[in-house]
Amino acid sequence: MFEQIKLDYAYDALEPYIDALTVETHYSKHHATYTKTLNELAQKCGVENMEITALLSSLDKIEDEALRKGLRNNGGGYFNHNLYFSIMAPGAGGKPEGILAKKIDETFGSFEAFQEKLSNAALTQFGSGWAWLCKNNEGSLVITQSSNQDNPYSLKENLKPILVVDVWEHAYYLKYKNLRASYVKEFFNVINWKKVEELYLE
Repeated sequence: MFEQIKLDYAYDALEPYIDALTVETHYSKHHATYTKTLNELAQKCGVENMEITALLSSLDKIEDEALRKGLRNNGGGYFNHNLYFSIMAPGAGGKPEGILAKKIDETFGSFEAFQEKLSNAALTQFGSGWAWLCKNNEGSLVITQSSNQDNPYSLKENLKPILVVDVWEHAYYLKYKNLRASYVKEFFNVINWKKVEELYLE
């Protein structure tokens, strides 16, 4: 059984950067539907007890094409949103510290250079999708993109996501309309860097 992450902040806690109605609709409608549909499909396939990362990494073992596609979309939607909501927090933002900060400087040259590169990945992702900060097997940081509800697991990129920016329109359209760049800029004000570092160190 796949469980939707429980928010440890109120819907309005990310104001003024992400509005309460967006968080409520995004979490209680979009994310909840992905979770519900994933569980229904997983039970049909007998994979409801798998870890979501293992499931997404082995979709080619699902013989039925329709079920495989459904698991990819809804399993991806479930995983991606669980990560997205977990790495945001009220009163967050700023810059990372400690090991993660050193790794960002080592990889990208500076936090500002990293911020520019991640923002560019979010802004140049055509249509609906995601921009990711990931860790590879050597512990290095990598920025990638994915379309729809794909992620590094379903794409078999051998990367562990530790930070994600949702650039589906429902993530920002109520507040920012078509101004994705404004949303991406303000998103850095809600990133919980302690959580991101925790994921990096796992």
